Amino acid sequence: MARVNEMKGSEPTRRLAHVWDESLCIACGACVMACTMTNQPEMMHRKEKGWDSVASNIRRIDGVNATGKPSVLLVQCQHCDDAPCVANCPFGAVYRDDDGLVRLDAEQCAGCSYCVTSCPYNVRWFHPDSKLPMKCMGEGCLDLVAQGESPACVQACPAMARDFGDLNDPASSVSLTLRTKRSRRLLEGSGTEPKYFVVEGGL
Repeated sequence: MARVNEMKGSEPTRRLAHVWDESLCIACGACVMACTMTNQPEMMHRKEKGWDSVASNIRRIDGVNATGKPSVLLVQCQHCDDAPCVANCPFGAVYRDDDGLVRLDAEQCAGCSYCVTSCPYNVRWFHPDSKLPMKCMGEGCLDLVAQGESPACVQACPAMARDFGDLNDPASSVSLTLRTKRSRRLLEGSGTEPKYFVVEGGL
């Protein structure tokens, strides 16, 4: 795929985005497990430092909401339109492709960790073997998308709380959801223009 940040004046032909409906999510963890199985199956029985569960490109954050009830937040790469990791990579290894997805060119990566520390969402992690920074979307999911399929997390969700599609297509399921349901973006005030939407339920 073309590297958009190397094409002056060019914009992605599609703007692929993730939608997670927290009102439908049952916190089963199927998306987390499917992500690891598809992208880093060797990590299924290993825990990465700093993670409370299996190392995955989806980070689960357990907490308590304003009413005192347990809550779950699922966070992953936001595929920001103005991604700090792209701007701060000194080697040009991090880029946006022509689908608007933030990608890593492993051959250009020096493992300097600039992209990891630049991410305000704290969703990158270093693979203990390759020493490369991992994140959504992994190679397995990129292959699925290239074949016209949904990422593993979307396919695995039994509650249909996840979706993935093109924001530039007004008829796509993600566009329809965002037009008809209340949603928010994480750290929206940071100016990163994230393409990960959290649906809160209701109109």
